[in-house]
Amino acid sequence: MLETLLQQQTIKDFYEIEEFAALVGKAKFTVREWARLGRIQAQKRRSGRGAHAEWVISHAEYERFQREGLLPCPCASVKR
Repeated sequence: MLETLLQQQTIKDFYEIEEFAALVGKAKFTVREWARLGRIQAQKRRSGRGAHAEWVISHAEYERFQREGLLPCPCASVKR
């Protein structure tokens, strides 16, 4: 029962870059680049800590990432 309560507390609707990076064992820079390049589905949200928005990643995206990995790079489909 205690384990169930601990799991419920750790599941969030959205994770900040730092939290997602820790969950997947990657650097913050790497996760930020994945978000910027569209390799993971992330959104920019106002943080209330200044003029700049921060990336956030939904729990549903975290679960999708665990099952399927990175999305294909949209920049790879552009022919030069």
